[in-house]
Amino acid sequence: MTSPGDEGWRRLDGRTVLAAGSLALGACLAGGVPTLVGMRSADAVALAFATAAVVAGTVVLVALATIAEWVRLRRTRYRVGTDRVELHTGIVVRSRRGLARERVRTVEVTADPVLRVLGLATVRIGTGQRAGVGEKPLELRALRRGDAEALRGELLDRRPTDATEDPVPPRDEVLAVLDPGWVRFAPLSALTPAVGIAAFGGLLQASDWVGLRGTVLDEVVVAAEALGLVVTVVVAVVAVGVVGSVGSLVVFTLTWWRYRLTRERRTGSLHVRRGLLTTRSTTLEEERLRGVAVVEPPGARILGAARVDAIATGLSHAEQERSDPRGLLPVAPLAVAERVAADALREPVAPTAEVALRPHPRAALRRRRRWATAVSLVPALAVAVPAALVGSTVLGVLTAVLAVLGVAVGLRLGTIAYRNLGHGLVGRYLVTRHGAPGRRTVALRRDGILTWTVTRSPFQRRAGLATLWFTTAAGDGRYGVYDLAADAVADLAVEVLGEQVTPFLTRPS
Repeated sequence: MTSPGDEGWRRLDGRTVLAAGSLALGACLAGGVPTLVGMRSADAVALAFATAAVVAGTVVLVALATIAEWVRLRRTRYRVGTDRVELHTGIVVRSRRGLARERVRTVEVTADPVLRVLGLATVRIGTGQRAGVGEKPLELRALRRGDAEALRGELLDRRPTDATEDPVPPRDEVLAVLDPGWVRFAPLSALTPAVGIAAFGGLLQASDWVGLRGTVLDEVVVAAEALGLVVTVVVAVVAVGVVGSVGSLVVFTLTWWRYRLTRERRTGSLHVRRGLLTTRSTTLEEERLRGVAVVEPPGARILGAARVDAIATGLSHAEQERSDPRGLLPVAPLAVAERVAADALREPVAPTAEVALRPHPRAALRRRRRWATAVSLVPALAVAVPAALVGSTVLGVLTAVLAVLGVAVGLRLGTIAYRNLGHGLVGRYLVTRHGAPGRRTVALRRDGILTWTVTRSPFQRRAGLATLWFTTAAGDGRYGVYDLAADAVADLAVEVLGEQVTPFLTRPS
């Protein structure tokens, strides 16, 4: 909203005070209720005192949060000018920040459940820089949902100021929408065992709140003794898998529900909307897109599924840690992933699907088999040490079994890694692939490559191999073609970057 005489300065929505008070109340209830439940067996006087303390603390904390947010609201204003975006805020220490509009690279609109109920949203305006504190995005919490979307479009509209406005805006092109069937891929992620183990830890914590932790642990020990070691391990693995699968389904639903990928015809940007409780809206300008990565996680690859990540300039590490704006498509059937990759790049066929990958030397196969076998033998070595110290025959047999399995698994993983290794050129794209048991295929625009680097470890030198790195301002910053023949590195660099790099290349020795 804009106050008269403010010369274009705008204020945040006043309902943000209610949102802050609601969040503080929720945090107090989350901490206070388990505390009171855990004290239910205490005497009446202690329980009454604890209840009074929780209620009083809740009132005080909610009041402080509300007052602090009200003061912040009164002392925060922003302005979107022709050339700059300005934000003045701060309660004790005043902060005045300005950002040139030409430097705006990301505008993200998010709304947690409280803001959604109130019809509000938070806008984060970033430059995509990888610097430190001084380059934190400008954050406006909170605006009306309609005002937030209008501000996003205003900041990312790169058309000349004198351009005529279309009386009827063109309709956005829909590239992909969520298919509920994709949720079947969620339990195959690496998140599943982590969630299952974390759930057991949460159970112990909850039992500790109500004073039953010792009882729970005793029951687990009794059950394990009754079932035996082998059955207990099987039951534990199944329980972790089931609980983790349910947790993964919940996480996928919360993150990707209502997913929709569109191309905004008016601004020429890719727009991703997703989220069930917390909605997230991320816009990526196509002129910043330098390629895509088709990622096939190990479990999803078994069912022929993959996700698509954008390789684009202006996506800072801080933003990636918070919201992962690179994601163009969740894990979906590979055919869908390839189609979305092609549509995002405006290509008839995705370079990652069209490419004919060139094989790498057999020395790369031997190298991968050695490394994979060494890693796979770690469990056998972990059991071999106590077996040697104790002199246990059972542990000795287990060590031998683990060693045989380790060698077999290592050789197999090394072979898979070699089969997934390759590179090729498709039009203006360099395509590289690597990984095992999952794999990652990257299509990188050659005109977006800034520099190149050749690295050789002592092991690579002995095998006659080298890795050629291509540096770009987008995505991870650099992408490698791993374990090339050393005498082929210079030829590939010239093929990718052109003859102008020939004077600067020397063949690795």
